[in-house]
Amino acid sequence: MSEIPGLIEDLALILIVAGIVTLLFKRLKQPLVLGYIVAGFLVSPNMPYTASVVDHASVHLWADIGVMFLLFSLGLDFSFKKILRMGASPIISTCTIIFCMSMLGVLVGQAFHWEKMDCIFLGGMLAMSSTTIIYKAFDDLGLRQQQFAGMVMSVLILEDILAIVMMVMLSAVATGNDLEGGQMIGAVIKIGFFLILWLVVGIFAIPLFLRRVRSLINNEVLLVVSLGLCCAMAVTSTKVGFSSAFGAFIMGSILAETVEAERIEKLVEPVKNLFGAIFFVSVGMLVDPKILVEYALPILLLVLTILVGQAVFGTISFMLGGESLKSAMRCGFSMGQIGEFSFIIASLGLSLGVISDFLYPVVVAVSVITTFLTPYMIRLATPAYNRLEHHLPKKLILSLNHLSMSHQHTQQQSNWKRLLTQMSINTVVYSILSSAGIALMFTFALPFMHKLLPGQELRPYANAITGILTILFIAPFLRAMVMKKNKSEEFKALWRESNRNRLPLIFTILVRVIIAVAFIFYICNYLTQFASALLICFGIVVVWGIVFSRWIKHRSITLERLFIQNLRSREIEAQVHGKKRPLYEGRLLDRDIHIAEFEVPADSMWMGQTLKQLNLGQKYGVMISSILRGGRRVNIPDGDYIVFPHDVLQVIGSDAQFTAFRDALERERFGEDPEMEMREMKLRQLVIGNDSPFIGKTLIESGIRDLYSCMVVGLEEGKESLSTFRPNRRFKEGDIIWVVGEIEALDALMKA
Repeated sequence: MSEIPGLIEDLALILIVAGIVTLLFKRLKQPLVLGYIVAGFLVSPNMPYTASVVDHASVHLWADIGVMFLLFSLGLDFSFKKILRMGASPIISTCTIIFCMSMLGVLVGQAFHWEKMDCIFLGGMLAMSSTTIIYKAFDDLGLRQQQFAGMVMSVLILEDILAIVMMVMLSAVATGNDLEGGQMIGAVIKIGFFLILWLVVGIFAIPLFLRRVRSLINNEVLLVVSLGLCCAMAVTSTKVGFSSAFGAFIMGSILAETVEAERIEKLVEPVKNLFGAIFFVSVGMLVDPKILVEYALPILLLVLTILVGQAVFGTISFMLGGESLKSAMRCGFSMGQIGEFSFIIASLGLSLGVISDFLYPVVVAVSVITTFLTPYMIRLATPAYNRLEHHLPKKLILSLNHLSMSHQHTQQQSNWKRLLTQMSINTVVYSILSSAGIALMFTFALPFMHKLLPGQELRPYANAITGILTILFIAPFLRAMVMKKNKSEEFKALWRESNRNRLPLIFTILVRVIIAVAFIFYICNYLTQFASALLICFGIVVVWGIVFSRWIKHRSITLERLFIQNLRSREIEAQVHGKKRPLYEGRLLDRDIHIAEFEVPADSMWMGQTLKQLNLGQKYGVMISSILRGGRRVNIPDGDYIVFPHDVLQVIGSDAQFTAFRDALERERFGEDPEMEMREMKLRQLVIGNDSPFIGKTLIESGIRDLYSCMVVGLEEGKESLSTFRPNRRFKEGDIIWVVGEIEALDALMKA
């Protein structure tokens, strides 16, 4: 009999221990992440009293896959359009928090005289609060629908995105082992180039591919295709010098813009949970009790740094983002912990060999302590504000609170600002696409043409054909770069407004023409030996022909419309199925009033009742603006509308009203049946004897259903199948009937 591979034995040990520990943590209402870490410690060599994992290399390989799938799932739940719609407030808060906490981490590391790279990575770890832990804490405390919680989640989303960028930056710093400005700028440019390139190409190509094969895809095929795309982008990311996790996140964010995004997210979730569990178990395996005892003082100081730093700098950051003092304190106190991204950054440092071995278990210990303290920090925010309110001048408190109570209006940007911003974005995007197109043609098409036309005498022809094909390939991009926004409303308004605007407007066109000519010049200069002046003239002529070519214009417009359609496909699908949130959501008159969604539980006592019977407005002060059911939206439902299980109620109210509404929704439930096992249904045969009370009675008169809670399923008349017992038929002596019901009910019926 063949032996079981060591990896299978290790997985069996990991999953069994993780299952037992997480059941315990679920019972204690603690985050499952902590359970996985504890399970990892129990199966590690550092725990001598339990069985240990043998094949560490394979487990860490699976953990790396877990990181990749975790970030892929994060990308599926992310949308760049959401970030753009958030406005400046979350961006200001996020950048301020990350900068302040990173600096605090570096300073604490330097205070203990740790190595430079340890301090840098420690700063990155301390800057990342845990989305999973905070979301779980909000859910457990019943705060998820409150207004400040939405602001915290917006900042956490941005932190996750910046964590991806930070990982790439730390990798660049670690490999160069210095902090030179040129290297940092080069890393940022490289990130921006590939990020824009992959997003634009991915959003153009992948939704188109999924749309073409939609009729052929079931859940199994969609899962395989999605994970295949994830792994392919991860490989591509590593080929250009980034991490596989970065590529997985990018693919997830691309798929997030498709109609299939929610379906993919549900299919990938079990895979993510499995590999994610192995990753967090591998984190726990690195915890060494000896190191924790040796570094007890740094651990305690880091815990205090996170709690106090987030409470102070987090509050200030949210106030800079426009929140009131009370709301900012609730937000800042909620951020006082580190989690999964800190582990990922620590894993990155270990894999690169640039941080010390002690740093990983120290960070894990800090994460465990701060996670346990998170609910208490959230509850502490309001008492801390009340105490602070007594010591600060009332005028200062009122002025700070007034900043958030005033309704935020979007300031109308000037035509020049909007026009230049749009032109700059278009120029950067189409320049990146043109550069990628040239690189693609020179990498694949040029060698192919040299093989197709071998010899020195045919090389100029091969270069010329490649050059023409390359120019045709990037021509739609160059035309869009030069012509887009030249007929926009802003351009026309500025042209009419003043003669002084006309020369600068012409200059914006000229600059883009020069950039387009530069691309043509580069192609020709790379493939030919002509003089520069001749190449420039040729470039101008080519760009002129591209601009006035109807075929290229049609091609450029078609590509752009297809891209916009793909980008809006999920939004269109949400509108069609009534899932899009109302436009007035962010424009309510009172800042304390906002909109939230609540799902009616399957065992709710509210189901089957009308809104008039529930009287939610009188009881809790809330208003039901819409009800979502099965992809349909019912706006402004009347009092006769019946509530069904799993209805999603869009409710307008304040935080206090939402708390009372949510508590009632959770409290008024039927709950689990304590005698579930006694509800088993049995089928029995009943013979009507001469002393039966049912003789001469019809089925309704017998009370078999009403009095005994049983049901007659058929009458046995010697046929191959049972006969239907007609309602008006009367029972006779010797009738053989088959009855179904619960055991106790059947026993009572037989004794009748």
